[in-house]
Amino acid sequence: MVISRSTEASSCINGKIIFGKSVLQMTNSISILGVSFDYCLRFDAHLKEIAKKASTRVTLLRRIKHFLDARGLQVLYNAQVRPFLEYAALSWMSASKTHLDLLDKVQRRAYHLIDSVRQDTQPALYTTLQHRRDVAALTVMHKIQVQRVPHLQGLCLPRHRSLRPTRTVISSEDAVDVPWSSTSQHQRTFLSRTARLWNSFVADARVQTLDTQQAKLMGHRWRLHHNFSLV
Repeated sequence: MVISRSTEASSCINGKIIFGKSVLQMTNSISILGVSFDYCLRFDAHLKEIAKKASTRVTLLRRIKHFLDARGLQVLYNAQVRPFLEYAALSWMSASKTHLDLLDKVQRRAYHLIDSVRQDTQPALYTTLQHRRDVAALTVMHKIQVQRVPHLQGLCLPRHRSLRPTRTVISSEDAVDVPWSSTSQHQRTFLSRTARLWNSFVADARVQTLDTQQAKLMGHRWRLHHNFSLV
């Protein structure tokens, strides 16, 4: 598979790559550990597929809702549906909002179902999938930049050094250089988006003394009070 935004890129080498005596056939997508990578890394087909699988399981929850209370449905949703919506999310978080919304639609269906059997009249407060992806990304970034986990050091970003003493730089020495992006798609990738998210986070939080669980909880509380756009 040739990874390129151009649909004509693969034709340049099609039929020219030989392994042993066999010509390797070109493909437009490949599955790695359950994630479908397409040639332009948009993940459209992958998100459509997992949204379809998760939606089927929400339908199954609806069929048995009369046998469970809201807590039981929530437990089943957390165990049997949400893992489909979050598996390897940091690898495909650069997908377009249109396709990420397919996953949000499934979650809204599930939460509407759970609320429909709730005894009290006040609906529960739920976190969005984007919120959960952001918290997961901040937690991984903490492992990279603060804990210096060895197998993640290939993702380590240099600390930001500003020529001008701004409030953000003064309040945190943990800010990182944001990778340069030429497209909005690249701005949504893990390193680019999380670097910007991280810089906002460390401007408000001291992260050097936190362990993984503490960083996750602080990231969760911080994200609840801060809106961070996709681009």
